[in-house]
Amino acid sequence: MRASRLLYAGALLTAPLASQAAPDSARDTAPRADTLPLTLLREAFSYQGGGRDPFISLLRSGDVRPMINDLKLVAVVYDERYTSRSVVVLRDITTGRRYRAKAGDVIGRLQVTQIRPREVVFTVQEFGFERQQTLSLAKQEETP
Repeated sequence: MRASRLLYAGALLTAPLASQAAPDSARDTAPRADTLPLTLLREAFSYQGGGRDPFISLLRSGDVRPMINDLKLVAVVYDERYTSRSVVVLRDITTGRRYRAKAGDVIGRLQVTQIRPREVVFTVQEFGFERQQTLSLAKQEETP
């Protein structure tokens, strides 16, 4: 901003001096001070600090997906003797992607906390808070 003020002030100061030194015929054809083209300089800012850019979102799109509502529990392989070996199969209904997970695995913002014979318990991390949510297998119809 300081440079633009100096440039504008310089244009005003040189215009009257040029018109005083010029003869009468040149004075009529010389551009007037109020019609001189002005060049204004603009300040530009660029972020070159160390670390992350404060204007970029902290959540990447891969970190957000899948949401708990998009997952469907397809199968549970439950081991009663060694529960740490139990596995669940999940399907993302929006993308069709399948996930196999054990207790402690992380899928996006969801962490598998516990696997039970017909359900899986997730710890959902949102905005610095944690909550638990359960997905269950669809009920099977019994045939007579």
